[in-house]
Amino acid sequence: MAHDIRERGLKKPIAVAEYVFKRLHEIGIRSVHGLPGDFNLVALDYIPKAGLRWVSSVNELNAAYAADGYARAKGISALVTTFGVGELSAINGVAGAFSEHVPVVHIVGCPSTISQRNGMLLHHTLGNGDFNVFANMSSQISCDTARLNKPSEIANQIDHALRECWIRSRPVYIMLPTDMAEKKIEGARLDTPIDLTEPKNEPEREDYVVDVVLRYLHAAKSPIILVDACAIRHRVLDEVHELAEKTRLPVFVTPMGKGAINESSRTYGGVYAGTGSHPDVVKRVEASDLVLSIGALKSDFNTTGFSYRTSKLNTIDFHPTHCTVRYSEYPGVAMRGVLRKVIERVDLSKLSPPPSPEVVNEVAENRDNSETVTQAFFWPRIGEYLNENDIVVTETGTANFGIWETKFPPGVTGITQILWGSIGWSVGAAQGAALAAKDMETDRRTILFVGDGAFQLAAQEVSTMIRHNLKITMYSRLPNSVLQNDALKCTHSFLIYNEGFTIERFIHGREAEYNDIARWQYTEVPTVFGGLDKQVRKFIIKTKEQLEKLLTDKVFNEASGLQFVELWMPREDAPRALKITTEVAAKNNAMIE
Repeated sequence: MAHDIRERGLKKPIAVAEYVFKRLHEIGIRSVHGLPGDFNLVALDYIPKAGLRWVSSVNELNAAYAADGYARAKGISALVTTFGVGELSAINGVAGAFSEHVPVVHIVGCPSTISQRNGMLLHHTLGNGDFNVFANMSSQISCDTARLNKPSEIANQIDHALRECWIRSRPVYIMLPTDMAEKKIEGARLDTPIDLTEPKNEPEREDYVVDVVLRYLHAAKSPIILVDACAIRHRVLDEVHELAEKTRLPVFVTPMGKGAINESSRTYGGVYAGTGSHPDVVKRVEASDLVLSIGALKSDFNTTGFSYRTSKLNTIDFHPTHCTVRYSEYPGVAMRGVLRKVIERVDLSKLSPPPSPEVVNEVAENRDNSETVTQAFFWPRIGEYLNENDIVVTETGTANFGIWETKFPPGVTGITQILWGSIGWSVGAAQGAALAAKDMETDRRTILFVGDGAFQLAAQEVSTMIRHNLKITMYSRLPNSVLQNDALKCTHSFLIYNEGFTIERFIHGREAEYNDIARWQYTEVPTVFGGLDKQVRKFIIKTKEQLEKLLTDKVFNEASGLQFVELWMPREDAPRALKITTEVAAKNNAMIE
């Protein structure tokens, strides 16, 4: 009766499940990834009522990977799993999103508040009456945890979690009990959008930091800009582009920052990752007397084993929560406000920007008389094949390092997972990115580069690509191969056939059996998962001539559906940067006290 009285006092009663999904729609989400389970089934009924699409992946891990890719392409995403078994299957993918600053809303349908209070011995539990154990696990990889147990608090909890997810650009965890899904709360709140604006810096502190930055910038003889992942994730690329355009300073990106900058700009200088970089890039960056580092994530693979040769005395770091000028840190002074004022106040008469190294796709330089498709030839050639505004997804391993040698056309979005590095992530991420492109009603191609070993970990997601008619071109390497499907325009899939895990071979166990995998009939995978011949186009590429014919084919370039390319390359071949990085990784792994 008490609940009825409270509900009668509501201006616009709305079910909790409908409220949360309407909020997701409001902040830009159009598709919800996940899997059904008995603790979330009632909530799932409200997804179409909120104007959202239910994706339904083949397993929770792939769904989490896909939510990660969707968020990187569209800005934010949502994932729905069931209590215990479902959420734990997804936790690796969510952890990757947390690690790499990707905003994912993870909603977990859980047992009723009554069942929890009584400690009932339910399925999907550990049998110990502890219903918080999984939420406690997820709290370590979430920037906010909301347990929706009290109707009077639920709307506030949901709105706060979604704001935190956006502002902090990291996953949040929302625990929705079965008996709360249809409880009525105040729907009038939906008339007021969630405030997603970032908190402003305290003006005096911000002005002080800006003055310090400008003092060093005006005094520098050879300053440069270095753009990293958090510049993308925390949405300051407009500021970065304005700064580069106004100052004409040379601009470099890290591997995790690939795609952040217009690589056709005359100020673009290439990818800097320490010793793994092109020699001209190393020379230019490490000779600079001031590095404006924006959104840095200096992980081992992002820096070729921590091989930066830049001095902290010559570095200004701009971060989402603070700025650091040389050895002085300014906590609570976020980078966006500082960058805006630096752009407004910089004195161009005090700058003398040095030229950037010329960046080209070195196709002719890496062409030899052999018909074998090598890594050195392939990646620059892909740079000539790419179109403006493509979405390029590269798998942890060979493709992550090979793409350093590819110069992107304007507007290309690069999606890669270098810090977390979960093998197989790219297949789900490509599905999510392609779906995001579809939701944004754009005609962007999604192009996936994945090795055969990584593909085997997440191959079932091809089924989801086909189900949603995504346009994806998939390139997969086999010791000489490429994948492509028509049902997914979201993705051109290049499957690179390596007979196993190339990156692991170069770290340790070059001939070891544990780095081998079984040989699949890769081009038949789309057929097994329901792809009809008219939906999916499949190719096996073993020579340069075959590759050239494919990359210049008009229909292939239109990428109207799922395209699966099996690309054969020598087993012992690897990108230059991968060889250098894995050599350092092997030495680090062997270190002892």
